[in-house]
Amino acid sequence: MKFYGYYRSSAAYRCRIAFNLKGLAPDLVPVHLRLGEQRSDTYRSVNPQELVPSLDIGTRVLTQSLAIIEWLEETHPEPPLLPGDPEARAEVRAFALAVAADIHPLNNLRVLQYLKGPLGQDQAAIDAWYRHWVETGLAACEALVVKGGRRGPYCFGDSPTLADLCLVPQLYNARRFNADLSGCPNLVAIDAHCATHPAFANAAPDVQPDAE
Repeated sequence: MKFYGYYRSSAAYRCRIAFNLKGLAPDLVPVHLRLGEQRSDTYRSVNPQELVPSLDIGTRVLTQSLAIIEWLEETHPEPPLLPGDPEARAEVRAFALAVAADIHPLNNLRVLQYLKGPLGQDQAAIDAWYRHWVETGLAACEALVVKGGRRGPYCFGDSPTLADLCLVPQLYNARRFNADLSGCPNLVAIDAHCATHPAFANAAPDVQPDAE
């Protein structure tokens, strides 16, 4: 397998955690987003969306981090990243989507670059935009965890799930932009616990081969 990613991409970060938990080590093909390598003809032939991650499994290329992780879950089911109970699975997926579909798309690199370029916003306004949506979204995620009844050191129990794979990269990025995390103490505690797990620690951006 070949994994196309960028060390700071939160979507790629999710997948790295999943690979580590599943005991898999695909070959890394770095795609430097800030240098625009995702817009090259070469990479566009891999992923027409010009986004990372992408996973070449030999017979085809998979895109979108949650789709890649769900494929991993179906083809390498141990350890499971989704609960066996249908209602619990829906709960975990809902949390993951709250991050991956609601928070992240408003704040990924191409959106921030559009705010700065065509829309002419200065860095202070861009940072304010970022913090607003991240803080609002994480406050809702905090409420989801509390509403679900904090059941363990991870988001939804004693073992990591898809929810934790989405949470940890988002908190990493939130801290990069100095977002206020005081309103989500449970999420901060979960993140701290995840950091003690080798699968999470070894997926961290700063220890990746393409880290700058």
